Amino acid sequence: MSTDSLRTSVASYREQFDELDDMIAAQMDRWSIPVLRVAIAVVFIWFGALKVFGISPAGELVASTVYIVDPATFVPILGIWEVVIGICLLYRPLIRLGIFLLFLQLPGTFLPIVLLPEVVFTSFPYGLTVEGQYIIKNLVIIGAALGIGGTVRDE
Repeated sequence: MSTDSLRTSVASYREQFDELDDMIAAQMDRWSIPVLRVAIAVVFIWFGALKVFGISPAGELVASTVYIVDPATFVPILGIWEVVIGICLLYRPLIRLGIFLLFLQLPGTFLPIVLLPEVVFTSFPYGLTVEGQYIIKNLVIIGAALGIGGTVRDE
């Protein structure tokens, strides 16, 4: 095979790869936000429902953090709040409301880092307990909410 023939062959494969890559990227662009909305909605609805029914593994952590309010009242109300966030993310006209409610709720999820560091860390500042990991994952939710929020004007 000559050098020119090899270059032509490589260029042809590169062009085919670029076309495939463009197609995949276009599909990812098309589906990323809808899938992200559903995924975050499922998390909020599921975790919220667990609080409403009193079976959330985070219920005790919430109760220990927000000790000035009766946990028997506060935890289910927080659960309802989270379910509402999830529902709002599923219904396009309510996305703004859902993100607003989410950004009111999320700062509270980081309170145990300050109020209960012994529950959050095995070794400060890098060793996280399961509870600490549960809290830190909210950084991903914040990023997802920003991405979703950036699309509310797209129609």
